[in-house]
Amino acid sequence: MTKQDLVAYMAEHAGLTKADAERALNAMVDGVKTGLKKEGEVKLTGFVTFVAKKKPAKEGRNPRTGAPVKIPARVAVTVKAGSKLKEALN
Repeated sequence: MTKQDLVAYMAEHAGLTKADAERALNAMVDGVKTGLKKEGEVKLTGFVTFVAKKKPAKEGRNPRTGAPVKIPARVAVTVKAGSKLKEALN
């Protein structure tokens, strides 16, 4: 499902215009980004949990040449499905 497919679904099921549904989706995505930056975690109980984890710098290898490569420190986001989402899929 693409973003536009999700916007169309939201518009149809929530009785919104596509423009309103897209604004709502964008606001939700911005809220998740802000929550991860400020709190490091966003929980939608029963649905999904987003967690920002700091990864230290490390040294890796170029798989083609075998040469060492420095991998800079970064923040990675992990996503864990909640119980209600798991139940809906199984």
